Amino acid sequence: MKNVLQQHSVSCGKHSLNRSVVYALFLATGCCMMSPLPALAQKLVAHRGASHDAPENTIASFRLAWEQNADAIEGDYYLTKDKQIVCIHDANTKRTAGVDLKISESTLAELRQLDYGSWKDARFKGEPIPTLADVLATVPAGKQVLIEIKCGPEIVPYLPAVLKSSGLRSEQTIVICFNEQVIAATREQIPEIKAYWLTGLKKNNDTGLFEPSIETILKKASEIRATGVDIQANRDVVNETFVKQLRAAKLEFHVWTVNDPGDALRFQQLGVDSITTDRPAFLRTKLGLK
Repeated sequence: MKNVLQQHSVSCGKHSLNRSVVYALFLATGCCMMSPLPALAQKLVAHRGASHDAPENTIASFRLAWEQNADAIEGDYYLTKDKQIVCIHDANTKRTAGVDLKISESTLAELRQLDYGSWKDARFKGEPIPTLADVLATVPAGKQVLIEIKCGPEIVPYLPAVLKSSGLRSEQTIVICFNEQVIAATREQIPEIKAYWLTGLKKNNDTGLFEPSIETILKKASEIRATGVDIQANRDVVNETFVKQLRAAKLEFHVWTVNDPGDALRFQQLGVDSITTDRPAFLRTKLGLK
């Protein structure tokens, strides 16, 4: 099925796929016994901005994501030495700025002196590290921002003031994190916003099973009062049964990070709430989303 969908999306070129075309494809490939396609209302989340085309976690990348009609942006955040919240994926600046400074041991002023754009392309030279406030200022009305916390729960007490000063509505801001303590702290300290527990899927070489199991995911999500799970887009694990169990637990269902149209179509059929991608414009065209 995956190969057929991929081939179809390639042959379509610039023409978008719509619901009827996708359904016809499923029938033609012998999948008529599957349940009907759900309404295609899923959101596309720009991973670190439009990071396929611009330097990740920069204002240039986030602005490009909005230009590409992303429904939401996702960025990564750490707390600096002087308690500022900055947008960067790594715990240090080596990979994206070429100078090795540890975020937690550096001030915002020190981090601002570096160039976070040249590594991607010379035209992005001089891109500074943005603060959370800088990123929130780019969010248009009706759009959302996913705030992925990369450090620990020590950052949570500093979030409310930044969120309040942004002027964004509570439903526009969502915290996501792999660290269960961060999600629990967010739900306790900022109960008015959603918080999704991020989880990957790793195969256990001894049992041959992927972990964590759906039972473990449901238990943990309940314990930390997560409003949803944002899970690695593994088609071998995330199937109809998996999703039904999430929905039965009243959890939102999101996946990361998908750039292949065939994979995106599969998760779209499963009724995913959002798909995180490096290429929002490309995937929007392939999925036939407006």
